[in-house]
Amino acid sequence: MSISENIQKIKKQLSKNITVIPVSKRQPYELIQEAYDGGQRIFGENKVQELREKHEKFPLDIEWHMIGHLQTNKVKYIAPFINLIHSVDSLKLLKEINKRAKQNERIINCLLQIYIAKEKSKFGLSFEEIENLLSSDDFNNLENIKIIGLMGMATNTPEKEKIKIEFDKLKNAFEKIKSSFFKNDKNFKELSMGMSGDYKIAIESGSTMVRVGSLIFGKRNPH
Repeated sequence: MSISENIQKIKKQLSKNITVIPVSKRQPYELIQEAYDGGQRIFGENKVQELREKHEKFPLDIEWHMIGHLQTNKVKYIAPFINLIHSVDSLKLLKEINKRAKQNERIINCLLQIYIAKEKSKFGLSFEEIENLLSSDDFNNLENIKIIGLMGMATNTPEKEKIKIEFDKLKNAFEKIKSSFFKNDKNFKELSMGMSGDYKIAIESGSTMVRVGSLIFGKRNPH
């Protein structure tokens, strides 16, 4: 199958309100171009340097999503063009995004990353930390960011029941946070969870965005 056919195959399994984000990390430009030529306009990247290079290479109508861990000192490089940052895991990072967004006269959409996995390699805030963040004066003073939902990564395990429990936990956190802090905010509607190996489970738990790499592009270049 072609790259476009792989994308369409996944999209056909999902309802129209679910966004498929092809993860183009370490993929050759020709494969991304093939997806673009087939009509795909949203791509997810994990590394800032690679994201910058691809933004400069490809047409400006692409929506770039930052889905990897983001360091505060690298925000300035993507602030002029990024469409959505999935991986906001601290108030410090949120303040930096706000600062750089203001410098670029933009409002940057963000998802708060919540820690649901049983792995130390994963990042994210606890439910209590998100509540404290959203309750703080510091957060309420940020005018150039918009929180539109949550993101999370499940444990890398073949145990589907364990993954389902983690995704359900994230969905419950989403509902609680929405009712407490974003009850009248129509923009707070995105739940980014699920990748190539577990996106079907994520959809069952209420995901609105799935980040799919290998099922679309095949195995990525290791370098």
